[in-house]
Amino acid sequence: MRWLLSRLTDQQVRKPIPSVHPGWLLAWGQFRAEPPDCTLLIPNQLAVTQIQPAFSPQAEYGVVGDIWLSNSARLLQQVGIEPGEWRGTDQALVALLWERWGQDCLEYLEGVFGLAIWHQPSQRLWLVRDRVGGRTLYYTTVGSSCWIAPRLRTLRPHHSADLDLVALRDYLSCAFVPGERTLWQQVRELRPGTVLQLPDGQPNYYWQPQEHIAHPQQSLAWHSQQLRSRLDQVVQEYLPINEPVGVYLSGGLDSSCITALAAKFHQHPVHTYSIHFGADCPNELEFSNLVAHHCHTQHHILEITPEQMWQQLPITMAQLDDPIGDPLTVPNYLLAQLAKETVKVILNGEGGDPCFGGPKNQPMLLKQLYGSPENNPNLVVAYLNSFKKCAPDLPKLFKPEIWDAVKSVPSVFEADLLSSAQYLNRLMGLNIKFKGADHILTKVNNLTRSAGLDGRSPLFDQRIVQMAMEIPPEYKLAGNQEKAVLKQAVADILPREIIQRPKSGMMVPVQFWFRHYWQRQTKALLLSKKSAISPYLNQSLIRDWIEYRGDTWRRYGVKLWLLVSLEYWLN
Repeated sequence: MRWLLSRLTDQQVRKPIPSVHPGWLLAWGQFRAEPPDCTLLIPNQLAVTQIQPAFSPQAEYGVVGDIWLSNSARLLQQVGIEPGEWRGTDQALVALLWERWGQDCLEYLEGVFGLAIWHQPSQRLWLVRDRVGGRTLYYTTVGSSCWIAPRLRTLRPHHSADLDLVALRDYLSCAFVPGERTLWQQVRELRPGTVLQLPDGQPNYYWQPQEHIAHPQQSLAWHSQQLRSRLDQVVQEYLPINEPVGVYLSGGLDSSCITALAAKFHQHPVHTYSIHFGADCPNELEFSNLVAHHCHTQHHILEITPEQMWQQLPITMAQLDDPIGDPLTVPNYLLAQLAKETVKVILNGEGGDPCFGGPKNQPMLLKQLYGSPENNPNLVVAYLNSFKKCAPDLPKLFKPEIWDAVKSVPSVFEADLLSSAQYLNRLMGLNIKFKGADHILTKVNNLTRSAGLDGRSPLFDQRIVQMAMEIPPEYKLAGNQEKAVLKQAVADILPREIIQRPKSGMMVPVQFWFRHYWQRQTKALLLSKKSAISPYLNQSLIRDWIEYRGDTWRRYGVKLWLLVSLEYWLN
């Protein structure tokens, strides 16, 4: 194992906000002027920029988009092509499969993708997104034209600057924008596992995470063995060929098990990356160092200062589509900048909590002790409050006319919370569908790609997600032991200290930093009459928070980070 202690220099981090590669843009419908530098596919009806389409063998189907398939070799064999003889892209493979099997081919695709597929003879267009949301796809309709792109900012010239107030409400409650809404009123996001047919179709799910308890009579040990077999398969498929791989390593169970499996199966160097926030702040280096030593990785440790956190926030927000008010966004961005020096593919442990009953579900589960969730009219309120952001403050935080406009609009979480699935699986399904797709995966995708890296999340693989929904809930959150089935599945490849340690999470010291380092800058940013949030939010309440008064639970740091992230994003 080789230890590399890193600290990004001022020259590395103090640079202009980089231009975000806009990705491709597809124009569909009756547009008056062709987009600049476009490839015209159907005169006055279909044009694409920034990407070359892939066509099916008979040239009837064309595909554009962003895709990585983990099972491309098996798919080629299914259609009688030896993988070694294939010279096409994954987009071309989808075009071939769609020509043979039509929309049914989606059942066989394993990986992440956001694609547009059109049929030349019928002039039909389909938009499709992978099952768990590893890639994004946005669209806006203006008159008789529809504009489609994988990045929200690419659509900016084609829609108004009006904010979606319900999306703003949801962001302030959750720290991300859940569901099909975006912060722009005229733009929608295609949901994971969805197909949308144009010109006049409605989005239809071809897959959703649903409870389907399989083999309930089997033991925890049996389910753990099945999970381990699947993890071995998925991680091997996610490893790059003939090159080193990186893993973000916090020292928690999830990232540690991915590190251990990568080290077990990869024949090339494994680099691990951990962070801390200075000697005066709590950290998890004891555990990440233990795992790195156990797995013989080349370990990199990055110290992040409060000055770097503040300076890099505007740059980080520029890399995101909808804003994400998670203090880990900037560390994720800086880690990607460090990792790009040594690897091209970076794995992470995201997905363990949503799929296997992490401790974030415990506060909601406790409500079962006090009454039936099915009969609890405040279940949605309780779920929103469990994010520990601004949901309870919204009546005071919003200006009165804004609150009146949004307070009665139902929550996007309501249908899933009130479903008939077992309670833990309801919460897990919500976390997978919304927090996974709209927060975790889009953050990983955008911030790793900002450094030219390919970020991959094995625990969010659709096969792992599906298996998680088949495991009895009592094997996921077993009393006070969270993720019991995952712990037993990987107990043989990790130190006992990692298996037995309780979940702590990566705590960014924003509470301390706002009070001692960022107070002046925060006042200037949020309390200006020219601030982007001033038309919507009550600045007198924000002033109280900046002065650390008025909140019973004293969660000033996370709330202020949520607001400064939003302000920088809007700017």
